[in-house]
Amino acid sequence: MKQLEPLGIFETATEACAAATAAQKELVLKYTLEDRNRFIASIRKNIIANTEMLSQMELDETGYGRVEDKIAKNTGVAMLSQGTEAIPQNMYASDKGLTVEYYAPFGVVGAVTPVTNPAATVTGNGIANVAAGNAVVFNAHPAAKKTSAMTAHLVNKAITEAGGPVNLLTMLAEPSLDSLDEIMAYPSVNLLVGTGGPAMVKTLMRSGKKVIAAGAGNPPSIVDETVDLVKAAAGIYRSSSFDNNLLCIAEKEIFVVDDIFDNFMKELEAVGAYRASEEEGKKLTSICVVKSANGNYTANKKYVGKHANVILKAAGIKIDSDPRIAVFEAQNDDPLVHTEQLMPIIPIVRCKDFQAAMERAVAAEHDCKHSASIWSNDINRVTAFGKVINTTIFVQNGGTMSAFGIGGTGTNAPTIATPTGEGVTGPQSFVRRRRFCMAGGGNYLL
Repeated sequence: MKQLEPLGIFETATEACAAATAAQKELVLKYTLEDRNRFIASIRKNIIANTEMLSQMELDETGYGRVEDKIAKNTGVAMLSQGTEAIPQNMYASDKGLTVEYYAPFGVVGAVTPVTNPAATVTGNGIANVAAGNAVVFNAHPAAKKTSAMTAHLVNKAITEAGGPVNLLTMLAEPSLDSLDEIMAYPSVNLLVGTGGPAMVKTLMRSGKKVIAAGAGNPPSIVDETVDLVKAAAGIYRSSSFDNNLLCIAEKEIFVVDDIFDNFMKELEAVGAYRASEEEGKKLTSICVVKSANGNYTANKKYVGKHANVILKAAGIKIDSDPRIAVFEAQNDDPLVHTEQLMPIIPIVRCKDFQAAMERAVAAEHDCKHSASIWSNDINRVTAFGKVINTTIFVQNGGTMSAFGIGGTGTNAPTIATPTGEGVTGPQSFVRRRRFCMAGGGNYLL
């Protein structure tokens, strides 16, 4: 078997899967949960120490986002991803006996990583699966293969430095759709996890194996007249602009009740947003989305993750500054309202009242069941919207990142499994339930 440098990188899918299979067997047969905790602590330390390098590498390779935001994102995943403490145990006791349910590894996990968050996805899925007792074979997005490989190398290096097995994370040097097919078909790959769009989800589903899939989202945010507009504008500005809106959870369109619409737009401008005119808004929509053969709109990949001023210039709008986002008043049927654009160009829709805002937000989310937020101090409205939007992530009076421990309480994870229902993934997502029964009575203290 020919292994390349950096650690964990192989020429073929067969080699990568075989190496991961051997490493996983070694992990479960020779090491304890305490050992896994030691490996994870080493991973966190090594990734945090190299976050600036990884973040710059990611920006240079993909051309997406802002390096300062990537540093925060990659640090957050390393620090806040869950470890072995998240693996549950259930016990049932009576005078008939004692039964314990353990959550055991699947074995080898095949994983697809996105171009938008390569370092975070490899780190987060790596930590979760080491905690669960799995090895992972990654099929990285070809446009982020160097960053993904370096991240896998750093994770493997951290594990071996802590006394663990090499190759718990493996990867193809030249990933492709063909290599993904090989990984999916490999006998010891028992579970698949994918972070990406609908096409990726469909590809994994056809494998016939268990799939944990993070699909597309188009997160709406509502702002009503009961909220502090200064805080709402600042929160939305920070959250929707983070890494140039690359995060799937980030607010993509805002619905504002008419009574406070104009004041809210002024507050957005006050914190640094560029407010485009109606005519400029039409120009932005015309270049930010493209119409496909089936009549649906998709994000124009040319501008995904680019700075707002780059997109504004491309639309023929002259600007000398570097605003984190550009906003404009959009009609509810504007294609940008209904498209996951992944750009810092945010359409703001004026709504006659809260009911109209809620109905429009639900329609724009397109039942992705992904993420949504509301800025309101009326708990009845918050509850009503939460019920009808039915998203995996739902935040009141904060940016959507608050649910991941950034401005709120929560754990971090790069994979938000909406189509398959696991939600914010962690070690508990990558284990299978086993039951050990001590039957025949006894072992029960009355």
